[in-house]
Amino acid sequence: MSALRYPNAARSFTLTEFNTWGMVSTMTPAATLSLRAPRCRQCGRASHAEALDHEAVGARAAVLAALSDPVRLGIVELLSEHDSLCVCDIVEAFPVGQPTISHHLRLLRHAGLVDVERRGHWAFYGLRRDVLKRVVQDLVRLL
Repeated sequence: MSALRYPNAARSFTLTEFNTWGMVSTMTPAATLSLRAPRCRQCGRASHAEALDHEAVGARAAVLAALSDPVRLGIVELLSEHDSLCVCDIVEAFPVGQPTISHHLRLLRHAGLVDVERRGHWAFYGLRRDVLKRVVQDLVRLL
């Protein structure tokens, strides 16, 4: 029995050719089929299974989730106009209490968008512009 194997195919196939009398015959090069995995017409990939870096996508999603709240987005806008601000100054700008602002600042800190510097009893927050710039660049790249 004659068979050809295609190691470059997405799956391993064995092809056998039968003649009109049901007997196995050898396959000639003209009878072989191209079994390469079909490629995406738009991006050229054979498979989209490994097209994404899931860890990086998760990190970007965490930053975007942190920016999805109006208070947190307002804090980022306020911090973008200053080098750093005391929590008491940030609290003045919003109609919510200090514990709520501290909660939002903690979420922004965990997302990597702000840094905190302790000065005595006071906490001063500053925007990490490099992280915000990277997020904006990633979003622009999607266009």
